[in-house]
Amino acid sequence: MTSGSPGAASMEEAAGGSGGGGTPALGLTLGELLGDECYAEFLRDDFDVKTYTSQSIHQAVIAEQLAKLAQGISQLDKELHLQVVARHEDLLAQATGIGSLEGVLQMMQTRIGALQSTVDRIRAKIVDPYNKIVSRTAQLAKLQAACDLLRRIIRILYLSKRLQGQLQGGSREITKAAQSLNELDYLSQGIDLSGIEVIENDLLFIARARLEVENQAKRLLEQGVETQNPTQVGTALQVFHNLGTLKDTISNVVDGYCASLEENINNALDIKVLSQPSQTVTRGGPGRAVMPTPGNTAAFRAALWTNMEKLMDQICAACAQVQHLQKVLTKKRDPVSHVCFIEEIVKEGQSDILYTFWTAVTQTLSSQFQRATDSSVFLKQAFEGEYPKLLRLYNDLWKRLQQYSQNIQRNFNASGTTDLFAELQQMEEDTHDIFMQKKQDYDSEKALKDSLQPYEAAYLSKSLSRLFDPINLVFPPGGRNPPSSDELDSIIKTIASELNVAAVDPNLSLAVSKNVAKTIQLYGVKSEQLLSTQGDASQVIGPLTEGQRRNVAVVNSLYRLHQSVLKVVSSQSSFPAAAEQTIATALKTIHDLMGSAVQPLLNSVGDSVEAIIITMHQEDFSGSLSSSGKPDVPCSLYMKELQGFIARVMSDYFRHFECFDFVFDNTEAIAQRAIELFIRNASLLRPLGEGGKMRLAADFAQMELAVAPLCRRVSDLGKSYRLLRSFRPLLFQTSEHIANSPAVGDIIPFSIILQFLFTRSPPELKSPFQRAEWSIARYSQWLDDHPSEKDRLVLIRGALEAYVQSVRTREGKEFAPVYPIMVQLLKKAMSTLQ
Repeated sequence: MTSGSPGAASMEEAAGGSGGGGTPALGLTLGELLGDECYAEFLRDDFDVKTYTSQSIHQAVIAEQLAKLAQGISQLDKELHLQVVARHEDLLAQATGIGSLEGVLQMMQTRIGALQSTVDRIRAKIVDPYNKIVSRTAQLAKLQAACDLLRRIIRILYLSKRLQGQLQGGSREITKAAQSLNELDYLSQGIDLSGIEVIENDLLFIARARLEVENQAKRLLEQGVETQNPTQVGTALQVFHNLGTLKDTISNVVDGYCASLEENINNALDIKVLSQPSQTVTRGGPGRAVMPTPGNTAAFRAALWTNMEKLMDQICAACAQVQHLQKVLTKKRDPVSHVCFIEEIVKEGQSDILYTFWTAVTQTLSSQFQRATDSSVFLKQAFEGEYPKLLRLYNDLWKRLQQYSQNIQRNFNASGTTDLFAELQQMEEDTHDIFMQKKQDYDSEKALKDSLQPYEAAYLSKSLSRLFDPINLVFPPGGRNPPSSDELDSIIKTIASELNVAAVDPNLSLAVSKNVAKTIQLYGVKSEQLLSTQGDASQVIGPLTEGQRRNVAVVNSLYRLHQSVLKVVSSQSSFPAAAEQTIATALKTIHDLMGSAVQPLLNSVGDSVEAIIITMHQEDFSGSLSSSGKPDVPCSLYMKELQGFIARVMSDYFRHFECFDFVFDNTEAIAQRAIELFIRNASLLRPLGEGGKMRLAADFAQMELAVAPLCRRVSDLGKSYRLLRSFRPLLFQTSEHIANSPAVGDIIPFSIILQFLFTRSPPELKSPFQRAEWSIARYSQWLDDHPSEKDRLVLIRGALEAYVQSVRTREGKEFAPVYPIMVQLLKKAMSTLQ
């Protein structure tokens, strides 16, 4: 230990502060003593004498060590002497203080002794009365216990005698007997009555009576539930309530129903029982599987479905009994406490018995069906292949349960004629099915059908295969022709069969309708692959090409499918709206495909019609009226060509389509377009003489005949037809009359009338296309690209403004007579667009 340690520092401090008695030589010697390694060992906290001694002996320097130790001891003694000398006054003062403290302590000890004596005297005065009180209290408790026991014995004797009389009364007094037994049980609680001779026989009688009452109540409950007699059920429940075993009894009854149904399910699905008709008289050896052979599958399935029908009857009967029990529990109240029995069952957060029973039944169905089908391929095939039959059994079961629920209140009222049933609370008529529990997250019908999910999925998969197979068969790889009528009939029959079989359930109908929709879509995809998309598919010059004939056949095939499926759907009774919508959506794709197939041909016809109509500008309409006042020819050459072309197109191309309504729906658009182009180009004819007007008027009449083959009736063309009829009289009217015509703006667009008024103006007032230096065809294309009336009027206004500018440039003194009329009409047109 070095001189810097706490111990060494304190000793040095003591040596340095020892007053005048210390010398420098002594302080130095003490410092050397503390700094010596030999003495440093003694200052360590873990110093051990034995360890130090053994080390000294081992080092063989004992004499030297002893000398150093003696020297150190001497030095320490000297230091202690110096400390005493230096502080002798303080030490004397402390010694005096200790003497005073001893005196004080002696006085305190004397006072404590006096206090102890006082306490002993007080204790002697309290203990004796306390002991007496304890003794008397014990005696009183024993007396009270004896009195209580005597009162219990007296009451037991009385109740035992009364119970004997009640038991003699039979079922009429059974509830009172149960009440007496309940009171007797209360008297026996918390006390040992054994060994009391006076009531020994009574206790034995009470035990036998309780057993007899319980058995009689159980028989009454079973009989009442089986016969749906609410009076008997209510009596039995009152007995169990009085006995205090209502909750346990109801639980046991429900568990019994569940166990019985589980056994019934196992028996119904027992492969050995189902296979018995196919066994021979000689039984198979050990380990031989008892399975029906494929030849006996019909007998096996007949036995299976017979068992399933019986099982549904058993489930329905059990549900009806539990439901009846639930209804009585809901209505019956204890006449004393007025507590409803159902509250005793449902309290503490427990589910009601219907929910408990139904959950157990549905879970058992799921697990047992799964186990049975996993162990038997025949059962699995039967349930998957004839799933609609299984689903129908489930639906019938559910309907029977619903019907029972709806009639249960009436049955109660009809049966409630006894005084006991009069105790049943008259609750309001339930407007909902009590079998459907008021649980937001629980659907009892769905829970029932959850056991069918695996078989539904397998059935739908097989159903889809049955629907796809005939389509894949009639569309072989590399085939170029659509299915024949017989082949299509086969497909339709398959669709109708699947929908008819699925009609047992709306959800199944919806699922199968989705498969039918996929089938229709597959048919469309296969048919689309047959369509010809080459250039010859849209030609309208020569007779039908091979590609066009195939397209016609494909469209007719699609049309027959479309109509046949619609007929099948319409023949379905109670077909779900969602299922019908699903199939309708698929049929729309077929209709769209038909439109896509004929659209190239329609486009070619429309283009040809436009090309013919625009040739009217190659004819001369500037001539004057002939002397006879009639046109030289009944109609123009382009109109004859148009009539011939439309008649040939309808005869050579569209006549082969069987879907006349579909064809007219598409060709009517061509007719409307043709009239629109005719009016547009007629309004652009410049110059237009009186003879030209007469010929153009004749063309208007012939136009109706020209487009007639494209529609059912020309009047069905609507606005286009009215436009054609309204424009013709304007040919011979003055510009003022034209501008004021009620048809303008209503039937005939302002832009068309303004274009027509350009034909009555001098050459200086150029038409919009002339001002823009466009051809008629380009201007017509611009009009198609700008259907907005505002855009067209703006272009016309530009032509009028250009005319005004040209007149001012050449310093003309007046405008053309038609110009103000056109300006006024343009303003009117623009104002209507605001």
